[in-house]
Amino acid sequence: MNTQKQEPAAQKSVLVTGANSGMGRATALRFAAEGWHVVALDVSASAHGVEPNITPAAADIGDEAALAQAVAHALEGKPRLAAVVNAAGIFPTSSLESFDTALYRRIFDVNVLGTLNVARVGAKHLGDQGGAMLFFASVDAFAVSRNQLLYSASKAAVVSITRSLAIELAEQHITVNAIAPGWVDTEGTRRGGRIEAAIPGIPLHRAASVDEIATWVWNLAHEPSYITGETLCIAGGVFMR
Repeated sequence: MNTQKQEPAAQKSVLVTGANSGMGRATALRFAAEGWHVVALDVSASAHGVEPNITPAAADIGDEAALAQAVAHALEGKPRLAAVVNAAGIFPTSSLESFDTALYRRIFDVNVLGTLNVARVGAKHLGDQGGAMLFFASVDAFAVSRNQLLYSASKAAVVSITRSLAIELAEQHITVNAIAPGWVDTEGTRRGGRIEAAIPGIPLHRAASVDEIATWVWNLAHEPSYITGETLCIAGGVFMR
């Protein structure tokens, strides 16, 4: 049971990264529909401003200074930050034969360094009042896929970061968890028939919808609970295999 005093939704802000599309956008819209003020951050500006309760912000999460400035500006005069959701990430293919230093740095700068930057900037705004952090890992952190050498490694790092920060930020009353989605029906996964090829191998025989993922993010991140340091696989049973 959560023993912290609960604030009305209208008095809370959430930072959602990767908010221009896919699971990040669905998450931003879910929090806004629940009455929260949403800082919807992505690498470029979006049209989120037309949505109630949403303030768009632009920054590369791999650049901590730019991220900090964008978040501080978006929160000026707004409710306090009470939750952080890092949905930003990239998943280009890679193998031992194909990867190079540039690709390694690109993937790890976004998926790993970006996670750390979002956590540090977010923790400063959450302050001693605390709140919840939710990171996006991937089922590939546990059940690797062919040609996802660097992506899988980067998401395994996110799982480890989640555990470490759960310990580090506990005294600040911040819970830190992650979700590990499997196949999700997004524009990216639809390209080249990838999702259709994957579905026969999923025990539930379908991909998740972005709204399903957003619901789990909401469940884990809208208030601190007694769950911290955990990664929840949302993969239709793929991890069992």
